[in-house]
Amino acid sequence: MSHHRIAPNVDDSSDQLAAALAALRTELELPGAYPAGAVEEAREAVADLKLPERDLRDIPFVTIDPATSTDLDQALFIERAGDGYKVLYAIADVPSFVAPGGALDTETRRRGQTFYAPDGRIPLHPEVISEHAGSLLAEQDCGAFVWDFVLDAQAETVTVTVGRATVRSRAKLSYKGVQEQIDDGTAPPVLQLLKEVGLKRVELERLRGGASLNMPEQEIVQAADGGGYRIVAAPSLPVEDWNAQISLMTGMAAAQLMLDGKVGILRTMPAPDERSLRHFKTQTTALGKPWNGRISYGEYLRTLDASDPKQLAILHSAGTLFRGANYTPFDGEVPEVVIQAAIGAPYAHTTAPLRRLIDRFVLVICEALSNNHDIPAWAREALPSLPEIMASSDQLAGRLERAALDTVEAALVANHIGQEFDAVVISGSKPNGSGNGNGNGKGNGTGKANGNGGPYGIVQIREPAVTARCDGELESGTEVRVRLVKADIASREIRFELLP
Repeated sequence: MSHHRIAPNVDDSSDQLAAALAALRTELELPGAYPAGAVEEAREAVADLKLPERDLRDIPFVTIDPATSTDLDQALFIERAGDGYKVLYAIADVPSFVAPGGALDTETRRRGQTFYAPDGRIPLHPEVISEHAGSLLAEQDCGAFVWDFVLDAQAETVTVTVGRATVRSRAKLSYKGVQEQIDDGTAPPVLQLLKEVGLKRVELERLRGGASLNMPEQEIVQAADGGGYRIVAAPSLPVEDWNAQISLMTGMAAAQLMLDGKVGILRTMPAPDERSLRHFKTQTTALGKPWNGRISYGEYLRTLDASDPKQLAILHSAGTLFRGANYTPFDGEVPEVVIQAAIGAPYAHTTAPLRRLIDRFVLVICEALSNNHDIPAWAREALPSLPEIMASSDQLAGRLERAALDTVEAALVANHIGQEFDAVVISGSKPNGSGNGNGNGKGNGTGKANGNGGPYGIVQIREPAVTARCDGELESGTEVRVRLVKADIASREIRFELLP
C-alpha cells in the first residue's frame, strides 16, 4: 500500500486544494449545517427515548468497521447451532428517533444519505443520533432491529425473523485488527465463525450467479495533523468481504419478507445485455485472459488479479456490466423485475439506516411483516417517493466522490509538470475515436479522441496512484511511460502524454 500526501506550507498547493474542496460544497449544492429545528427535535427524541422491552444485552455483540468510524449501523454475533449456525445481526433503530412528518424527517428526506467529502462528512442525521445515541457504540445500551438467522451447514438461510430489542455491543473492532487476529490465530470464536460463514456465503453467491467487482478502492484520507490529504489505494481485506456477506444475507432476507408480504421496496438491477457481454468478451480476449462464457461472468471476475495491468484493465471494463440499478417500490402486487443481478437474488437496502434514508423504511416494514403487525402508514405512504429521493441522492454522492478524487489527484501531481511516470493503460485509445474531451476523461471504459481530434485513453500512474487522461495511441492493459503536461487543481483537470 502506498500513501501519498501533500506537504503543508511547501508552496501554495495545499491552500489551493483546501479552497477547491471547500468550493465543491457550493458547486454541487451539498447540504449545509443541519437546521436548528431538526437538531432540537433530534435532541428531544434522544432525551425521550424508551428502549425496547425485549432485552438482548446478554448477547456479546461486536461491531466491525473502519477504525475511525463512529456511526455504527450494525453489530454481529455468531455461534454454532448443531451442524449449522445462529447469526444475530443488530441494526441501529433509527426510526425510533425520527417522528414522521417532523422537521427531522423532512431534512433526512432532503438529504437522502450521508455524504463523504475529504474535508468532512455531511451526515444524514444530526450527530446526537448518528454518532451517539443511535450508534451501536461499545458498552452503550441501544435500541436495534435484531435479525435472527438460523443457517444450515452450508450457511444457507433456514429461518429468519426480525424484531426490536435492546442490545449492548461489547467491542468496537476494526477490519484491520480483525484480519490480524484471524491471520495470527488469536481471533475469538465469533470472528472465526465470521470467516467460516463468510466463505460459505461467498460460495453460495458463486452458485447463484452473483458477481462482485473487486476493484482496488481509492480512499481520500486526511492527515492526522490536518496538513494535507493522501490517496490510499489497496484491495479490500478478506474480512470486509465476509462481513459484507452478512449484510447481503440480511438484505436478501428483507427482500423476501417484503415479496412474501407484497409490499416494500427492492434494490434491483438488470442482468447485462448481450451486446455488453459480447463487447466485454472481446476485450478480455484482446487483453490475454479470455472469458469463454462457459462460466458465469461473476465466476470469471473472481479469477482476476488487480495487481496485473491487463487484468486491472479488464476489471475497469467490467464496470459496464454493472448498470441500471434502481429502487422498485410495490404495494399489493409483486413487480415483474425483482432481481439484483450482481447479487443474483432479490435484495433490499436495510443494514445502514444511520447513513442511508431508505433503510429506515425497509426496517419498519420488515419488522411489521415478520411479526404480523400493521405496517406504519408513514412507511407505506412514502414508498412511491423514495426512488426519486434516493436516485437524486446517489447521483449527488457519485458526483462528489468523482470530483473530490479528481481534485486531490490534481493536487498530488500539481508540482510535477514535465515529469515522467510509469503507467498502466486502463482504457485504450483509437485514432478515429470520438468523445467530448472534458475533464480527465474517466469513467466510460472506451478510447476517445481528444479535444483536438487526436487519440487519447485513460492511464493510471503508479506513484502516486492517479488515474487520468493521456494523449496518444494507447493499448489497454499495456505498461507505458508518460509525461505530465497539465494538472489544474481548480478545474480538476490532469493530462499526460504518451512518450515514445
